[in-house]
Formats: sequence, C-alpha cells, structure tokens
Amino acid sequence: MNLNKELQQLNNRLDRLRRKLSAAISRNDDAIADEARKEIEAHVKRINAVKSQRERQVFKKTSDLSSLKFKRALTKAEQADLGKLKKSVKGLVVVHPLTALGRQMGLKEVTGFAPKAF
Repeated sequence: MNLNKELQQLNNRLDRLRRKLSAAISRNDDAIADEARKEIEAHVKRINAVKSQRERQVFKKTSDLSSLKFKRALTKAEQADLGKLKKSVKGLVVVHPLTALGRQMGLKEVTGFAPKAF
C-alpha cells in the first residue's frame, strides 16, 4: 500500500478512537476509555513509524538525484511541453519545488536532473 494512503487511514482511525475515548469519558465508562487509550498509543506509534519510513524514502530519492551529473532549472517553454523534453532526454527526472522531494532538496524552481547534459 502507498505510504500516504496508509498514513491517511491511520489518521482516520486515530480520529475515530479519540472520539470514542471522549464519548467513553463523558459516560464514565472506564473500561472502554482504557481500551481506547491503549489503541490510541498503538496507532500513534504506527503513524510515527510510517512518517519516518516516508522521510527515509524521500531522503533516498534526494541522494539518488543529487548523484546525477547534470541539473538545471527548466524554462517555461520546456515546462509547457514536458513530454517532448522527456522523450529527447533519456533518464530525465523533473522535480517541482512544492513536492516533498523538492522541499527536501531546497529547490526554488522546477528543476530537471539527468545523467547527460540537456
């Protein structure tokens, strides 16, 4: 499963458990409240594990891209016809600055990475 989807599902379950906990506390139902607290702790641990796994993947992609020899910002014309550019340059990877990968790399504009000059 995609890590982002799994993270979203875990956050949804955590939200439901928190509502269940608040309802149990308002009813003074200690057994269900304790059970909900234990499940919340388990979900928080799993969420943290998924987040760290996602960060490791982004870091790995960052190191892979930074090992490519050539990088440069793409012009607006190149961005407009990205399909043509990708067909002409083998192994081209385009990174947008607003994606997780772009933020990790500290990019300010759309940048292309390739093993050969383009």
